[in-house]
Amino acid sequence: MSHPTMAGTAWHDPNPLDPRSAPLPRYGTGSLADLLPSVAAGLGVPGLSSGLELAPADRVCVFLIDGLGWELLRAHPDEAPFLHSLMATSMNGTGSPMTAGFPSTTATSLASVGTGLPPGAHGLAGYTVADPATGQLMNQLRWRPWTDPHVWQPYPTVFQLADAAGVATCQVSAPDFEHTPLTKIALSGGTFHGRLSGEERMDFAAQRLGAADRSLVYTYYSEVDGKGHRFGVDSEEWRGQLMYVDLLARRLAEQLPPRSALYVTADHGMIDIPFDPESRIDFDEDWELRAGVALLGGEARARHVYAVPGAAADVLAVWREVLGEQMWVAGRDEAIEAGWFGPPGQGVDDRVYARIGDVVAAARDDIAVVATETEPNESKMVGLHGSMTPVEQLVPLLEVRS
Repeated sequence: MSHPTMAGTAWHDPNPLDPRSAPLPRYGTGSLADLLPSVAAGLGVPGLSSGLELAPADRVCVFLIDGLGWELLRAHPDEAPFLHSLMATSMNGTGSPMTAGFPSTTATSLASVGTGLPPGAHGLAGYTVADPATGQLMNQLRWRPWTDPHVWQPYPTVFQLADAAGVATCQVSAPDFEHTPLTKIALSGGTFHGRLSGEERMDFAAQRLGAADRSLVYTYYSEVDGKGHRFGVDSEEWRGQLMYVDLLARRLAEQLPPRSALYVTADHGMIDIPFDPESRIDFDEDWELRAGVALLGGEARARHVYAVPGAAADVLAVWREVLGEQMWVAGRDEAIEAGWFGPPGQGVDDRVYARIGDVVAAARDDIAVVATETEPNESKMVGLHGSMTPVEQLVPLLEVRS
């Protein structure tokens, strides 16, 4: 695939060993975590504010399209004419994107959307992270192995705060998501309405939006991401999903009741990584990268590396030596201080600190650190995400007002 400008391929970094040189998420001013606090403040929910300034509306719908990054949308105007037309008119006419947060992955991003907090606070700091209580990797998308969701993520969601403030609040999504731990700790509040087809979700979201004087509705579609992982974003299957979701967004926009705002966004973008040894470095076959490593977490483009006791400095040195020209590689404290998991210098919650790898590695070039033996299914994915390159990190914030 030929990527558009800013797509993040062959990233030219003047200071590759400095974790502060990565294009950091705009926590507090223009990240996913800033969207719902701004929306809820405009609905009159007390105690919420955001550096993201959105004009208030009495009824607000957020439509999140999993995997539809800004750069991908910008590169496909023919497949998504409606969404593409909004890029020039949203965000006060600038069409500017937001940033997802780090890592740019679904569990992390949905938690940021729902709680209005950066990853260093809500604690879903990767696809898989170490659970300090057990020493095991915790998959935060599939919630395996089980742990108490409300201990893992104790903060209230913005939906819960809005519901408590008298805003009619609901989620409209696939029925399978209603009782998942991720929904409970990231997206709960108000009522959940399960609808199977995309068309049903759009129609019901519009209906619920108009059912009260003040309303907040969240709806979600996953298959743009699913087709990208399986076939890649340079596939006919992915483009077909983009065409379909463009029709869904138009369908919803055309049904908005009076005094409404619709915001279309995403949780991350995606990049296709070739299946060759230079592009896909196999951790399970690389003795240098494995040396001193107790657990490999995260995902192929955003790794949490947990060292055996006393080996953290050596593991950091080796990962920098082997991958420092292709990835941003930082020690835990360096990454936190630089602002990977929240605003620079803010730190992270105490319960979150040890979930972050002793070493954190984020892909800068078109590479992936896969693990073909321990992560066989993930290693087969064509399209990947997780890092801070623009094609993964930038997400749309498209606005329609009735």
